[in-house]
Amino acid sequence: MESWHPIARVYHPLTAGSIDGTDTRPHDRAVERAIKASYVPPSVDNDPHLTLFVARLNPETTEKTLRKTFSKYGDIKQVNLIRDVVTGFSKQYAFIEFEEERSARRARAEADQSVIEEHIVFVDWECEHTLDGWIPRRLGGGLGGKKESGQLRFGGRDRPFRKPIVVQAIRDRGIERDRDGGIERDRDGGIDRSRDRGVDRDRDSGIRDKDREIERDRGRENRDRDRENRDRDRGIERDRDRGIDRDRDREIERDRVNDFNNN
Repeated sequence: MESWHPIARVYHPLTAGSIDGTDTRPHDRAVERAIKASYVPPSVDNDPHLTLFVARLNPETTEKTLRKTFSKYGDIKQVNLIRDVVTGFSKQYAFIEFEEERSARRARAEADQSVIEEHIVFVDWECEHTLDGWIPRRLGGGLGGKKESGQLRFGGRDRPFRKPIVVQAIRDRGIERDRDGGIERDRDGGIDRSRDRGVDRDRDSGIRDKDREIERDRGRENRDRDRENRDRDRGIERDRDRGIDRDRDREIERDRVNDFNNN
């Protein structure tokens, strides 16, 4: 717990794929692909420690707009808006290098979640050359990701790690088993197994409660279905009785007319 931090200081795909950074097995194939990947960041002519990553831009936003917007935080050395090599359309993210570190820090603090041309933008440090072990998104790594894809990545500013829940075992060798079923001593490690039993009981109780709820729902559905069938049968019976009554009335009326005509 002492080494835990919400922001990753060293990148590892398995850790980034975990909500609290404690996973021991990959939860999706992209993580497996990233673990096996070997990636060397390309050389660049800018200073990564003075460069900000700006994402979620409006597709119509240009380098000129970005320079004008971020120049209020300090002098800008260069703006690199990433475009598709075939279409030339913006990929909606860019890298902005400042002349001074204090300007970059100020822009990171103030520009994140600001609005540029009707889009709320995300601003953070450039990770590819500043975070050891970095694997890009196209290889299954990266940070962030959309919930719809199911390939969420954690440990970045946009989605930091959640603090893990740590349950510390009791290691008192002097605790004796309570005859009433309270505590059991682990002779090897002094671990309190009663907590495990409590967890198992709670889990079993939860399963039983869920089964009871399912049975109640099924019983309710069956009762409703039986009620509907009874109502339908009663309706059919009532309609049949009405039909019989109408036929009887017609016969009586016909007999009366015949008697009248005969007389």
